[in-house]
Amino acid sequence: MRQETALDSVPRPLNGFLSALSASDFELIRPHLRTVDLIQDMVLVEAGEIVKRAYLPHKGAISLVVKVGRGEHVQIALVGRDSIFGAFAALGDATALNSAVVVVPGIASTIDLEQLRFAADQSATLRYALARHGLAVDAKVQQTAGCNASHTVESRLARCLLHTRDLSGSDKIVLTQEAIAQMIGARRNSVSLVAHTLQQADFIHYSRGHIEITNLDGLMKTSCECYATVKAQYTRLIQGCESVTP
Repeated sequence: MRQETALDSVPRPLNGFLSALSASDFELIRPHLRTVDLIQDMVLVEAGEIVKRAYLPHKGAISLVVKVGRGEHVQIALVGRDSIFGAFAALGDATALNSAVVVVPGIASTIDLEQLRFAADQSATLRYALARHGLAVDAKVQQTAGCNASHTVESRLARCLLHTRDLSGSDKIVLTQEAIAQMIGARRNSVSLVAHTLQQADFIHYSRGHIEITNLDGLMKTSCECYATVKAQYTRLIQGCESVTP
């Protein structure tokens, strides 16, 4: 069960979307924010369902996944402490185009989607911030699709671990082989072989789903250019929010 608590007179949560809001925009949603535990493998919404809540992680990461043939699932993007899940849903159609599953446990702020939509209707700058963050997630989707179709399993795994590290805020990550396989669009046996290779190179330590990044520079050199591309796209899109005045 998720544990929810109110956010009253506490410091602003450590989430990139919330921390970038103006004081007036934050005050529009602050009374409606709750904190929840993000429990690994928790399904926040299934594809085709109505999105009822937005989630803004402080720690941990949410995987956006699509179902493909034979019941398999592939990740199309990650949402972590830098952003928000539910941005586009708050601006338009709330029907989920993909499932959202907690892949890295942590904690998040959450708000009822109707409350977020009501607040956005009152503020052009809040609407703009939601749109830019939604576009940033969409940029991740596009780059991930191209990466998984074009690059080696080794470079994709390195990119995935670096991205997950950034979003979760820790060098220590808990990820099963099945979850990693979904994240990079590969077979579990391929993940096992490549993880062993990275461990032999002393880039990571991997044991029973527990991963520790031990050589950040080595992992970055192993990763494809998609890691840097996604970071640059995200920075460009989110910095655009700061240039808009009420």
